[in-house]
Amino acid sequence: MRISISHVSEYTYEGPSAPSVQALRLHPAPANGQTVLSWSVDAPGIDKAATYTDAFGNRVELVAAPADRTVMRITAGGEIETTDNGGVAGLTGEFVAQGAFLRSNPIAAACPGIVALAEAARDPDRLATLHALMAAIGAHMTYETDTTDAQTTAATAFANRRGVCQDYAHIFIAAARHLEIPARYVTGYLLLDDGSGASAHHAWAEALVDHIGWVGFDATNDLCPTERYVRLGSAFDAASAAPIRGVRRQRGRETLTVQVAVRDLGQSQTQSQSQGQSQTQQ
Repeated sequence: MRISISHVSEYTYEGPSAPSVQALRLHPAPANGQTVLSWSVDAPGIDKAATYTDAFGNRVELVAAPADRTVMRITAGGEIETTDNGGVAGLTGEFVAQGAFLRSNPIAAACPGIVALAEAARDPDRLATLHALMAAIGAHMTYETDTTDAQTTAATAFANRRGVCQDYAHIFIAAARHLEIPARYVTGYLLLDDGSGASAHHAWAEALVDHIGWVGFDATNDLCPTERYVRLGSAFDAASAAPIRGVRRQRGRETLTVQVAVRDLGQSQTQSQSQGQSQTQQ
């Protein structure tokens, strides 16, 4: 499948802005089942950005934005070719030791309720455990916007039984780590079935499975990522995997609006040629 993505983040300030520094993780890396056909990122000061690869394998652009702005606009987008590989990302070559993804952290810590849910899903087969865990979280939670925020912990969302994709992923990560299964947070994009595009970027979790590597689990939708998913980046949790993260020294209100459009461009040229060859051979 060939997918077009447009991701626009616009910051509006009360009065001219002070200098700010933004770490942009907005470049989807080539991955199993995913090929980047074209991609670009634009932001104030990006022509002088310092670029590096972080410990999780994400490309980072460190941008020092000029001062005296009332609006700062950051755009990213391009075209991605995807195939359905059952959610298997494989071994992705990050520098962080796999054991580090077993460590609990405050936002993705397991409370007694998450521990009980994890234990109920436990199975000698790790894949069976993870699928049961994904289904149990989906059954426990109700997707509801405006009930949580970026600081909401897995324990709080679980207790309230409501949240968004970030909360579902944090609960899954907390439960998997309790079961001694390395797990991490993934950001990306999702093409909706109706082709209307997404209102914001999506998030899910990945867990490490012996002899397979990292496998994605989207508890929000109770399925492993398909060709409709585009993987952007990964880290320990939502904060460390955030596509845009920065600091600024300024008083006054800041307003952020995000617009994401994800479109189906149809079959890729490679896929069309492959199917054509198959039909000719038949």
